[in-house]
Amino acid sequence: MSTSVPPLFAGLVDDASLLPPSPTSAAEAVAKHDEHRAGWFAGLLGPLLLPASLIGADLRADDLPVALVGDVSMGAVPVAVEKLRAAGGRVQHLEAAVARRGEDPQPGLADLRGLAERDGLPVFAEIPLSWGLLGALDTVAEARGAGVRMAPKFRVGGLAAELFPTPVELAAVLCACRDRELPFRLAAGLRHAIRHTDPETGFTHHGFLNVLAASVSATDGAEVAEVAEVLAATHPVPLVEACRARRSDPRPMFVGFGAANVVEPLTELVRLGLINGGYE
Repeated sequence: MSTSVPPLFAGLVDDASLLPPSPTSAAEAVAKHDEHRAGWFAGLLGPLLLPASLIGADLRADDLPVALVGDVSMGAVPVAVEKLRAAGGRVQHLEAAVARRGEDPQPGLADLRGLAERDGLPVFAEIPLSWGLLGALDTVAEARGAGVRMAPKFRVGGLAAELFPTPVELAAVLCACRDRELPFRLAAGLRHAIRHTDPETGFTHHGFLNVLAASVSATDGAEVAEVAEVLAATHPVPLVEACRARRSDPRPMFVGFGAANVVEPLTELVRLGLINGGYE
């Protein structure tokens, strides 16, 4: 018998199969996402992430939930949104970087807020985990207080060691979002459920289950040091038990993350006993 995905994991995994360095065409990705949407694990899925630069006249999204990744100039984003809607996609939200690492994020936040106010589309502002972060979160919180559908997104990995925040650094970000009542998305680096070190690169990656359990802990009032302990955990048992106890609850703060192959995080959640593998 088919079973639904527990509320704690609903919509957790965005389909990032088209994000670089993907060899997949837009048509192939749309077809595969449509296939996944027909599967028993459809409840786990967030939208298909579509880079604005890939949206052409021949794209057909066939009423699929999609999100626009603004990899073009901010001025070109509204045109890309309209093209995506014309292609039949149900546009769920827009994601766009507001600054490079070390740059002031405020001008980009102002531009993105303007887009959100004009279109009414939810926007996720990708804010670098560097100088200006807390001020940027204050700006996002102010916008949300004014009714703008805006929230932050953070990269927690990449091609250099400094792009991977430590557990304490990421815990401080989670608590800062908690204190400002901000939901957030994550990108890059979340390859597995549990924190681990990549044997090829030597980079230590955050686990998406660590982040989920840490979000629960932060929402329950834990301080930065306690949240950091959850993020640093490498043994699955305490993380699994913490999440199992909350499976029937809505997920706090952590909106989702992108995976190049959505079956991989699904497989790990099934292996850990948190999703039943399609059978009751």
